[in-house]
Amino acid sequence: MTQPLNVFTVAGRAMSAQLLRLNTNASNLANAGSTATTAAGAYRAIKPVFRTSYDNATGLATVDVERVVSAGPAATKRHDPGNPLANADGDVFVSAVDETQELVEMMETSRQYQNNVEVMNTAKTLVLDTLKLGK
Repeated sequence: MTQPLNVFTVAGRAMSAQLLRLNTNASNLANAGSTATTAAGAYRAIKPVFRTSYDNATGLATVDVERVVSAGPAATKRHDPGNPLANADGDVFVSAVDETQELVEMMETSRQYQNNVEVMNTAKTLVLDTLKLGK
């Protein structure tokens, strides 16, 4: 039997999901513009797929990462015969990671993570203040 959700669990799981999202953004940015010999071997952006989890006992909901998938456009072919990764036709395949989109998502993810930190800090303060009332 699982324990009912509380505000700390909800915020903690949301923070874990946003951390994984931030890591996928970083991986995408690190591989932006990378080249490969084949289209299949070229890097494709990755994105987490989230799933909402409900707790009927408390009425709270939280988020879980269901899986990480390849997303976005396929690599683009570029004629570059001087590239050591060029195939027999002199072509390389360049990852099609949109750096601007990744940076925007990274900022959004960072803000959402910070919002959950604030939720946890506020909940902690409320619990401590409630305990002080009993003294």
